[in-house]
Amino acid sequence: MGLKKMGFFLKLLVLVLMSGMLVCSVQGDAHYYDFVLKKSNFTRLCSTKSMLTVNESFPGPVIRIHRGDTVYVNVQNEGDYGVTIHWHGVEQTRNPWSDGPEYITQCSIQPRTNFTYEVILGKDQEGTLWWHAHSNWTRATVHGAIVVLPAEGTTYPYPKPDAEDVIVLASWYKGDVNLLVQEALLQNSTSSTPVSDAYTINGQPGDFAACSNGTTYRLLVDYGKTYLLRIVNAIMNSETFFAISGHNLTVVGTDGTYTKPFVTSFIMIAPGQTMDVLVTMDQAPSYYYIAARQFVSENPEVPDFDDSNVTAIIQYRGNYTPPAAPSFPANLPAYHQLEVAYSFLSQFRSLASPEHPVNVPLDITTRMYITVAMNSVVYEDEGTTGTYIASSLNNISFLNPEMDVLQAYYRHVAGVYTTDFPDHPSYYFNFTGYDMPSDVTMQATKVKVLNYNESVEIIFQGTNLQYTPEDHPLHLHGYTFYVIGSGYGVFDNETDPQGFNLVDPPERNTVTVPQNGWVALRFVANNPGGCILQDYASIL
Repeated sequence: MGLKKMGFFLKLLVLVLMSGMLVCSVQGDAHYYDFVLKKSNFTRLCSTKSMLTVNESFPGPVIRIHRGDTVYVNVQNEGDYGVTIHWHGVEQTRNPWSDGPEYITQCSIQPRTNFTYEVILGKDQEGTLWWHAHSNWTRATVHGAIVVLPAEGTTYPYPKPDAEDVIVLASWYKGDVNLLVQEALLQNSTSSTPVSDAYTINGQPGDFAACSNGTTYRLLVDYGKTYLLRIVNAIMNSETFFAISGHNLTVVGTDGTYTKPFVTSFIMIAPGQTMDVLVTMDQAPSYYYIAARQFVSENPEVPDFDDSNVTAIIQYRGNYTPPAAPSFPANLPAYHQLEVAYSFLSQFRSLASPEHPVNVPLDITTRMYITVAMNSVVYEDEGTTGTYIASSLNNISFLNPEMDVLQAYYRHVAGVYTTDFPDHPSYYFNFTGYDMPSDVTMQATKVKVLNYNESVEIIFQGTNLQYTPEDHPLHLHGYTFYVIGSGYGVFDNETDPQGFNLVDPPERNTVTVPQNGWVALRFVANNPGGCILQDYASIL
């Protein structure tokens, strides 16, 4: 099997079975967008390269709708390879065919062809989501925000902001990122992802990057006004600290759901996550840096990570003498501050109000315990056998099939996948210790089948395989879920559930499994079709 046929990211496919598919009627307004995928030239870091984007924009266009609306996006592929688009966090209620993951719900959109997506949000989804390519690493340049405003005649569960802005964090590579991934796999068996050359805020690396201080993104603001910042972490595989010099942030939402507001001097946001924060412009009129840097959960002795600071500028309107340089946020955490990052994550709670109720499933019918790891995978390419690092769930790494799985399911095509993905690891050991087994990960196309309306609990267990423990941001397609608990070490089935939050747990579509720790989530399997679980710490 050549490398192009191998799954460079893990996917746990969940097929939800239902007798009799219900017809989902369109409510609200319908919106139509045209996305043209084509290569365009962009100059950053003193060099120019050609890269695939949507509508020649980096980041891509913002989709802006109201809760209850439906979106139709016609994607015309004028690039030179197949691509799909995923609507990250959108539930796609009974509409899995438009979810977008290649090999799962559709084949790629081939060059010089088009495909129209119907994007159906869940009835309660409101806030910020995003879209991105779901083929190889193409999402590095093909991505954009989805803004879901309150339904007509309703408002936010917090004071309405005076204005808002979308902030997209992204990776920048001087070369073609897909080629860099291939080279990393072939030349260095211990490398899982190429290190970016810079990060960007709304497409710009900022003042501290080479040849960049004339193009730094600026947000013009008025003193005394409150702004809603819709922050999207489209960075390929890095959790990120984010702060604004001199200004506190009030977190009010994440992943298209509202949270109990809390005030913080910084945020930590994982790849794939979105966060809505309120910022009141209450400082002396001047220039202030917005800054972000990587949160590195790996061993501090590992030097190979992007240690750059990406910046943008808050610029107050008015008559004043501009500073020689904007002030930098002194409260931006350093790269390896694990306790600070995890303390921030512990503050999230759902609103749990009559307008935004919490419905945590209590009568669990399916329990799964899944280990998350980076491990060795054996591959064959043109007669050569070698190994590379790949992510795995319960020691299984997804193998891309010849036909997309959803099509095979509905057409009853045998041999495309098997339904024996395990609920538990094949055997138990100290997953976070240093006496590790030498197993090589199995490559397979396995799925877990759930019956409609099952109540599911999954414990994700981080591991120390390859002696490179790190955080694993995980995204579940087609659902939001309740994060009922997390902790360090190996999950204890007797004592750890005693601390589960079943009252107001945060509702997410992307969650971080902490380094050498665990996270517990629950959801009801009420969205028939195929969904996947995706690890953003692995190659995509």
